[in-house]
Amino acid sequence: MAAAKFLVFSLFLALVLTTAWADASADSDGDVAAPVSQVTGSKDLETSALKIELDQLTSKIQSLESKISKKTRELKAKDEKLAEKEKLIKDKADIVGSLLSEISSLQKRGKLDDAEQLNKANARAAELQKQFEKLKNEFEAQNAEKEALGTKASEGERKVDELNLKLKNLQKISDEQMSKIRKTERALKVAEEEMLKAKLEVSSRTKELMEVHGAWLPPWLAVQLVRFQSLAQKHWNVHGKPRLELVIQKAQENKVKAAKWAEPHLETVKTKWIPTVKDQWVVVTTQAEPHVRSLCAKSVEAYETSKTAVTVHLVRVQEIVDPYFQEAKKFSKPYIDQVATITKPHVDKIRVVVKPYTKKAVRAYGKFLESATTYHHQVQETVQDTLKRHELTETLATKEFVWHQQYWPCLSFSCPESVQLFSVRNQRDQLEVPIPATPGGRVKGPMQKSEIAEGRVWCLPSWRVRDGTSGLHG
Repeated sequence: MAAAKFLVFSLFLALVLTTAWADASADSDGDVAAPVSQVTGSKDLETSALKIELDQLTSKIQSLESKISKKTRELKAKDEKLAEKEKLIKDKADIVGSLLSEISSLQKRGKLDDAEQLNKANARAAELQKQFEKLKNEFEAQNAEKEALGTKASEGERKVDELNLKLKNLQKISDEQMSKIRKTERALKVAEEEMLKAKLEVSSRTKELMEVHGAWLPPWLAVQLVRFQSLAQKHWNVHGKPRLELVIQKAQENKVKAAKWAEPHLETVKTKWIPTVKDQWVVVTTQAEPHVRSLCAKSVEAYETSKTAVTVHLVRVQEIVDPYFQEAKKFSKPYIDQVATITKPHVDKIRVVVKPYTKKAVRAYGKFLESATTYHHQVQETVQDTLKRHELTETLATKEFVWHQQYWPCLSFSCPESVQLFSVRNQRDQLEVPIPATPGGRVKGPMQKSEIAEGRVWCLPSWRVRDGTSGLHG
């Protein structure tokens, strides 16, 4: 009878423990994995910059502390639950005692009922024994998990301590770097102040030197020059400027009158002369084209033959003259070196003295070039506009003709060779054949009409103009 009571009590105790530990394990399994993974994963964040690492470490330490406190609270809650479960077990034990008393009373009432109840109780006791063993195993597993959690919590505290040490070290390093940065900023400020002082000294010295260089005229001559400039300005404002304005006004009036007078004549020219001139021009071009081509081919052949014949003689002359030239060079070299060494200090002094005046001259020349280019473009635009106004001259309003018409009087008066070269180039552009050499120089390779019009390439007897840097400006 006592064995049966003990068996029933153990079965009820096993059932109660299984229910309690099942609830506790279900609550704790989901909350344990997160902080462990976060603690173990915090080592990978130490490679970032100092300031970012400090912020991350502080935030992680705070999160770990909060999680540890949370876990301690959960453990306390679980302990309270275990105490409650123990109370329930005691209650169940009381119930089991009451059941045992009922069993004894039932056994007294009848043997048949007692036998059936004993069989049921034995089966129930076997089931309760099995459940008790299961609860026992689960309880042991939960105790093992609790110990593992305790070890992990201790490891987390140890890692928190290590992170605190690293945080302190990083704080020291950042303080040292901030002190170094402040020192460098102070050094930079000092260097900037010294540089400003040096710049002020240099500017003052340059002003003094400019004043010294600017005072190259004697005082009496400077006074006379200023006086002459003021008188010339007054005379121009009183006499020259109004007369120039009158001349410009009269020229404009005459221009308007000439345009009115030429309008009917232009109409007659458009209706009568232009068609006939066009027909005659077509006839002349068709008849003269083969002759011009043959002439160009013959001139090219003559140029090539003369070139091959002259080059041989030039090479021979160079070979004959070269030794004499070398001997003269060797003989004159010491004298030239002596003259150079003697004149070098004087030349340097002259350069130093003349340098500010050369700068002024270069600036004045640059201003002159700018004004000349503006004037050149204005004249080109006006000529092209006037040509485009009338149907008779509209076909002539090209870049080549405008440029050629602008400089034709000067070129024809100063260098007829350049005019001849320009006309030959126009023939070459029309017929698409190479041109021979001219007295003004040899032209290498083809040249487009736009280059002639823009003035980028222009061969003259003694100089060449490119891009408007010297001579004529295109």
